Amino acid sequence: MALLAGKTGLIVGIANDRSYAWHIAKAMTDHGARCAFTHLPGQKNERRTGKAVESIGIANPWMRPLDAASDGDLDDVFAAYAQSFERMDFLVHSIAYADRDWLQPGKFAATPRAAFMQAIDISAYTLAAMASRARPLMARAGPGGKGGGSIMAMSYYGSEKVVRGYNVMGVAKAALECTARYLAAELGPENIRVNTISGGYLRTLAVQAVSGAEEIGERNLEHAPLRRNVEGAEVGNTAVYLASDLSTAVTGENIYVDCGANIIGG
Repeated sequence: MALLAGKTGLIVGIANDRSYAWHIAKAMTDHGARCAFTHLPGQKNERRTGKAVESIGIANPWMRPLDAASDGDLDDVFAAYAQSFERMDFLVHSIAYADRDWLQPGKFAATPRAAFMQAIDISAYTLAAMASRARPLMARAGPGGKGGGSIMAMSYYGSEKVVRGYNVMGVAKAALECTARYLAAELGPENIRVNTISGGYLRTLAVQAVSGAEEIGERNLEHAPLRRNVEGAEVGNTAVYLASDLSTAVTGENIYVDCGANIIGG
């Protein structure tokens, strides 16, 4: 069943074919969605993202460079999207950044101001910045052309509980989740839903930046209720649900897709 047939949207954050964003793009494409993409600036990043997208089976994908810290780049991407597509039914925010020098046990208190603010900017503020630019595009979409859409962002359990070495990224993810709730409240009257997905341990480039992250994955094999780690496709399927008309009453939520790891206290 093609749950997203006729829907079009933008996916921000594919670094390679192990990215959560890649699994989301694949699941959405499998369900009939038409996806546009951004990549980090530079030819190397363009090639890497392009190769990952093409492995999904998308020939000649729509891609634009994006430095999310640049308002000019954000303006350019959304303006280009508006010229190429009639509507935006969904927006996937799957980016985050923190200087890995400070993602180590015992280094949180010493995190410099610049590194702290950069993590908040890239990981959380950009959701609001993108939502603001997506808003007029989503006004064209929705059932019967009445407007509406689905915005989703990727979070992690370190936003709620202390995870060894996650440090400032945990603070940034907490800000991301709170940003999503405020956006959900403000954009709700326009039929725009905003949610976060808290994915479990998956060996991505971002995870490898966190010291001791592999210990989390090993622990889940013994302590997570399902006794395993999540698969990227399972997060992709959750994103399909959030982008589809099956979730039209779901907004402002943080949905855990982590094999139940978040419910275990110790």
